[in-house]
Amino acid sequence: MPSKIIQPRLGPKAPTLRPEPYAPIGDYAVIGDLRTVALVGLSGSIDFLCFPRYDSPTVFAALLDRKKGGKFLLAPLLDEAKRSQLYLPDTNILLTRFLSPEGVAEVSDFMPVSEEGKAQALIRRAKCIRGATRFRMVCEPRFDYGRVGHSVEERPGELVFTSQGQGPMSLRLRTPAPVKIVDGAAVSEFTLQAGESLTFVLEEARPELASICPTAESTADAFKATINYWRRWVGESSYQGRWREMVSRSALTLKLLTSLRDGAMVASPTFGLPENIGGERNWDYRYCWIRDSSFLIYAMMRLGHMGEARAFMKWIEARCAELHPDRSLQVLYGLDGRHDVPEETLPHFEGYRGSRPVRIGNGAAGQLQLDIYGELMDSVYLYNKYGEPISYSLWRDMVRLIDWVSRHWQEPDEGIWEVRGGRKEFVHSRLMCWVALDRAIRIARDRSFPGPVAEWLRVRNAIYEDIMEHFWDRDRQVFIQYKGAREVGASVLLMPLLKFISPRDPMWLSTLRAVESELVDDSFVYRYKIGDSPVDGLQGREGTFSMCSFWFVECISRSGDLEKARFLFEEMLGYANHVGLYGEELGPSGEHLGNFPQALTHLSLISAAYDLNRRLSESGQKV
Repeated sequence: MPSKIIQPRLGPKAPTLRPEPYAPIGDYAVIGDLRTVALVGLSGSIDFLCFPRYDSPTVFAALLDRKKGGKFLLAPLLDEAKRSQLYLPDTNILLTRFLSPEGVAEVSDFMPVSEEGKAQALIRRAKCIRGATRFRMVCEPRFDYGRVGHSVEERPGELVFTSQGQGPMSLRLRTPAPVKIVDGAAVSEFTLQAGESLTFVLEEARPELASICPTAESTADAFKATINYWRRWVGESSYQGRWREMVSRSALTLKLLTSLRDGAMVASPTFGLPENIGGERNWDYRYCWIRDSSFLIYAMMRLGHMGEARAFMKWIEARCAELHPDRSLQVLYGLDGRHDVPEETLPHFEGYRGSRPVRIGNGAAGQLQLDIYGELMDSVYLYNKYGEPISYSLWRDMVRLIDWVSRHWQEPDEGIWEVRGGRKEFVHSRLMCWVALDRAIRIARDRSFPGPVAEWLRVRNAIYEDIMEHFWDRDRQVFIQYKGAREVGASVLLMPLLKFISPRDPMWLSTLRAVESELVDDSFVYRYKIGDSPVDGLQGREGTFSMCSFWFVECISRSGDLEKARFLFEEMLGYANHVGLYGEELGPSGEHLGNFPQALTHLSLISAAYDLNRRLSESGQKV
C-alpha cells in the first residue's frame, strides 16, 4: 500500500496509552551496541533509551515519567506469569521469560554492534515456548526528552516515526506483525504457537544505511553475530580466578558503557534516577568523568583487555593536549571531548516515583576537584608500566599538569563527592594530589623523562606531611574527612589502595576500625554521615554506596583478614540485581538507587575480586 502520514501530535501534552506503575530500579537489565544503552524491565518494557548515543536525548523515558516518557513494550498476555531475566552466558544478549500454567513465552533483546554502513538497530524477538500465547507490542517513542511531538508514516511492513522541531530524527519500526496506530504509538497483538517467533526491529531511518530485515533468517544471522562478538571479547580476558561469572558480568557491563568510537566511558547510561526516592539528588551521569575512566584503565589491564585501556589513553592524550588556559583539566567531558555540558532541568517530567527535579547536563563540570589529577596520573603510571610506554608528547602535557597541581594542592575544592555545600580541604583531594606527584616522579625516573623532579619531590613530601599533621585526629586516632572536621569519610579507604600508607600500619588500622564503626552497616558502607557533615549542601537522605563497600572489602583483604574480606565480598555479591548489575547505591531494604548501572561500582568490584582472589591463592586456599 502507498505510504502515508498517520498522525502528528504534540509532545509533553499528548494523549497516551494507560501508564503502568514504576518498577523498582533493580528490575532492569541493560543491552547496548557500544554507542548507547537501553534498560529492559522484567515486564518486557524498554523504559529508557537515549538514541543514537549515550548522551543523546531520550526516545524512551517511561522510567522518569510513565505518562510522558515513552516506552517499547513486548510481552505475552499471560495472567499471573512468573518473570525471569538472564543473559546468554558471556554475552550482552538478554532473555526475558514469562512462565504460566497457560504457557511459556520468551522475549530476546539485543543490539548488534553494527558495522560501517549498517543502521543502528534494536532487535526484539517474541517466541512461544509452550502453548498458544498472545503477545502485545506497544512502541511509543517520545523524542527529545518528551519535549516534541512526532508524526507516523505508514509504509508496507514498517512504520517511520519522525520527530518535529529542529533537527528531526526518524526511527523505523519493521515487523511482519499487523500494526495499528493509537495516539501516535504503534500497537500490535498477535498469537504465536509453540516454536513460533516474530521479530521487531527498531532502527535509525536513514536511506544510505543498510537495514536489518525482521525475517527469521536475518534475525538469526544478527543474533549469531552478536553472540560471537561478545564471546570473542570475553574470551580475551586473562582472569581465571574465583567469582569469574560476576567479574565477567562487570566487565561486560563496563564494555557496554564504553564508546567504541571515542574510547571514553560514561559513568552511567542514565540520568535523573534518585539517590533518595522523592528527593532532589537526581543527576545526569551520561558523561566521561576523568576519575571513573581512570579506574577503567586499571580494571581492563587487570583483566587483559588492553584494547580498551589503549583507546582511553588516546582519549586522555587528546584532553591533555587541550588544557584550560591555566593548564588545568575539567572534571568531566562529553564522550566526544566537548567541554560544555550545561545543567538544566526537565520540568515536564515528574521524575521516577515523583523524584524531582529531573536534571540533564551536569554542573559538576565547573567544579574544582583536585583528586582527578591523582587518579589520572595513577592510571597513566600503570599503563606506562604494564601496558605500553607513553609518548613524549603526552609526558610534556603531564609536566604542565603536575606543575599546576604543585601550585594548587592546598586549595579547598568540592572533592570526590562533588558537594554543593561549599569547598573544603578534603583529605581525599590532598591524598590524590600526593598520588599525582608520586606517580609523575616514578614515571620520570622509569623513563628518564626530563622534568623538575627535585621540586616535585619537595612538594610531594610537603603534601605527605600536611596530611599527617592536619588530617590526623590524635584524640580519635583517625584520618578525618576534611580539615577541621571530627568525622571520618569513606574516601579514606583509598589510602592503602593507592599505597599512601601500609594496609597494616597502626594509624591506618585504627582509621579502618573507625570507618567500620561509624559508616559500615553489615556490608553496606555510607560515604559519610549526611546528618554529621555540613558539606553536603542538599536536602534528604541517601543510601549506602556500593563502590565504598567494595573498597572496604579490599582494605580488609589487604590488612590480612582474608576470611572476613571474603565473607563481606560474597555478601555484597548477593546484593546485585537478578542479572548481576549494581546501581550507585543500595537503600535500607537493599533496593538499588541512583543511576543504573553505575561504572564505579563494577570497577571497584573487579578490583576487590582481583586482590582478594590473589591473596587467597597465595595463602594456599584452593577454592
